[in-house]
Amino acid sequence: MSNDQYYGGQPYDPYANGNGNGQQSQQGADVTQTWEGQTWDTQYQPAVTYEQVQAARAQPPVSYGGQEAAYQQEQQPYPPYAPEPDSYGSHGSYGNGAPAPYYAEPQPQPHSAEAPAPEPAPVPAAPVPAPAAEAGPAYSSPTTSGNTRITDAQRARAEGRSPIIDPGMRPAALTAVLGLLLAGGAALGSYGLLVPLVLLQGLTAAGWFRLNGMWPARQGIALAFAGGLAADAALLATGQEHAAAAILGTLGVWVLLCLVLQLRSHADPDERMYGLMATVASAALTVIATGLLGADPDAVVVGGIAVAAAVLARALPLPGPVSLVGALLASAGAGIAAGGLTGLGASGALLGLGAGVCALVGLRAAAYDYPSRFVHMTAGVALPLTAAAPAVYLLGRALV
Repeated sequence: MSNDQYYGGQPYDPYANGNGNGQQSQQGADVTQTWEGQTWDTQYQPAVTYEQVQAARAQPPVSYGGQEAAYQQEQQPYPPYAPEPDSYGSHGSYGNGAPAPYYAEPQPQPHSAEAPAPEPAPVPAAPVPAPAAEAGPAYSSPTTSGNTRITDAQRARAEGRSPIIDPGMRPAALTAVLGLLLAGGAALGSYGLLVPLVLLQGLTAAGWFRLNGMWPARQGIALAFAGGLAADAALLATGQEHAAAAILGTLGVWVLLCLVLQLRSHADPDERMYGLMATVASAALTVIATGLLGADPDAVVVGGIAVAAAVLARALPLPGPVSLVGALLASAGAGIAAGGLTGLGASGALLGLGAGVCALVGLRAAAYDYPSRFVHMTAGVALPLTAAAPAVYLLGRALV
């Protein structure tokens, strides 16, 4: 049999209706397929008369009883929330007993006619502040909007006290010990003097920055201390006969270096200028201390002993003028005694007096503007000897 097989008088096409189940497909509009049972014939439309339409309209509407009312009740919005008072005091509560948020307004408690409302507790009276004359000067707390915090020096001036505080006996004793070490190192030679001199330069660099209120200032302290070490190395390399050139040359280079580093800073202009001045002054003092290494050894011995005597006399609990005169007399007497040991003789008194005057100037600088204990233990120890270095160098060259 060929592929054009017939099934029920019609050709058989297994893929005619797209599902491959072998059902019969229509081959024309004149052919009608029939099934046993109900059928869905889209070409058949039953005819509806006018009487049937009018009869359908005359029938009463269908009522669903309580279902429609329940549906309408479900569609209504919920009533507004009204918190009821409970034991939470000023806070309300939700319907489940949980406390309402903190912003819920309290509801007034209902009171019966028999029970009157409790009277509020009396408010304690505020304490009356003491008069300004009895409590002393009042200083407001520091803020960030225009009211800056005053310093200890400003507070001392406002209270009528002096902002100058002398270092005292302990820094004076340390200065005396360091002066004697410088004198003993100078008697041993240049390299014997180098060890206490480096200690003096380190204390000078750190103390000057803290005296100016700049802390921590590691870069500035390191830069000033490096300047002192560079001056020491330059003087040892060139010799004592070229000490002035080595000190001034190192000082010029370090001032230029400090200027370049401060120009690269991103701080405010006022703060940058303040840092520049502090760095240059610290480097200058540290380099000037190298003058002890370039001075005559006998002059360094006399100067170290004279400075030790001056600061110890100044630290004694005596009135101001008496203490000042006593310190100058002690430095001159120490200069005479040390000059007799070194061969300077009576000229040692002049050198000792000049070193004592410079030492008192350095001691006054370390006591200015209400300094801290750290300033006293660094600048208060080093500045008397550092300030005396130029006098020791110049007077030693002139008298020897």
